[in-house]
Amino acid sequence: MLNAVDDALVTALRAALPPAAFKAPEPRYFEEPRGRYSGQAGVIVAPSNVDEVATVLRLAHGARCPVVPYGGGTGLVGGQVAQDGVAPIVISLERMTALRGLYPDENAIVVEAGMVLADVQAAAERAGRLFPLSLASEGSARVGGVLATNAGGVNVLRYGNARDLCLGLEVVLADGTVWNGLSRLRKDNAGYDLRNLMIGSEGTLGVITAAALKLAPVPAEQGTAVFEVASPEAALALLALARAQVGEGVSAFELIHAQSFAFLAETLPDIRLPFDTPPAWCVLIDLGLPRGLSAPVAFETLYEAAEELVGDAVIAQSEQQRQGLWSVREHIPEANRRIGSVSSHDISLPLSAIPEFIATAGPQLDQIGAFRINCFGHVGDGNLHYNVFPMPGRRRADHENERPAIKAAVHDLVHALGGSVAAEHGVGRLKVEDLERYSDPALLAMMRAVKTALDPVGILNPGAMLR
Repeated sequence: MLNAVDDALVTALRAALPPAAFKAPEPRYFEEPRGRYSGQAGVIVAPSNVDEVATVLRLAHGARCPVVPYGGGTGLVGGQVAQDGVAPIVISLERMTALRGLYPDENAIVVEAGMVLADVQAAAERAGRLFPLSLASEGSARVGGVLATNAGGVNVLRYGNARDLCLGLEVVLADGTVWNGLSRLRKDNAGYDLRNLMIGSEGTLGVITAAALKLAPVPAEQGTAVFEVASPEAALALLALARAQVGEGVSAFELIHAQSFAFLAETLPDIRLPFDTPPAWCVLIDLGLPRGLSAPVAFETLYEAAEELVGDAVIAQSEQQRQGLWSVREHIPEANRRIGSVSSHDISLPLSAIPEFIATAGPQLDQIGAFRINCFGHVGDGNLHYNVFPMPGRRRADHENERPAIKAAVHDLVHALGGSVAAEHGVGRLKVEDLERYSDPALLAMMRAVKTALDPVGILNPGAMLR
């Protein structure tokens, strides 16, 4: 049984923490980007160091009071807001933004969990290195939240998810114990892999306060192109050809449907589109090559080799043109938001199953109603954003009663094809039922055993990931 924040707990917190640690109840602490959830809080605290985080958790543990960790607030599955249950402590990492260490020769950086992702990228750039994790929300997403959700982004194909870019963690456990695991080692098999247990746990097993992250050399030559393809099958064949020719030089491979261009033209007309007449399907390819190799030449060679797979193509000839092509891809989520989806799906599939999913899902949704579908995403790593929108002249509110059927149809098909309904945004509170529906019972039992072992009172982000 958990207890709401009461006057006695607030008094204890104020006695133990400086006044600057307490935040006013601004709306941002209670909202999430899709507007599906609204949160609550008995008190909002923003510690400035790991000892203060430990103090908060120690007091919360003693009072059996829930704690909801808050990063940048950009999560899309409700993991950062507690709508149900007793009023919790919201613990924001926004004041923990220090750069603790930068080691260019090791390709490593150590930062606190409140540092904004874009600031990590900038610190790496100043040292002549690259932190390759790149998200649409990188200007506000914070490292702790990125790791807690194992975020992906556009460069997963080459560099991996957040998990693959983390060397070590500093974590405060439910009872206030601090685990100092900020190792920069690349090899360490001394015991269980607790680092990877914490990554992706969405604040339910501990509060990440700092991380040692991997950096990479900056590619000497970078380039971007958009190739028209006839179908998702052709896109996958082109991906295989590109990797055969360029190997690990393929940094990103994004599938884009014509509906994305239509939404951009409708809502963001200042965004310059790459084609006068948008093709049904196209792929945006990003290359990062060593010195001595030319990206435009590599694209031209690929285009010639893929003549049976591709139609028109736009190859960036300058950094300005390259940024322009990426601007198109990066603004698709904003265009989607302005249209207003009935149901959005962050899914992953085995690469070979992607064409079957796309061909099957549309007709199944036609049996529910008339919709526009925008399918796009990081097809190089199997991650699609499959979003369903109302027809022109209608609003998403008009279809609210159909949303459960849409979601079930999409997720059932994903599961049948061996995919996941939580690709890169996590489970949060939005997909708890999905996790129960589609997961192996043994997996759920192991998850609950881990949760009980590390958070026996159940104060850490209750309701997220596990019911």
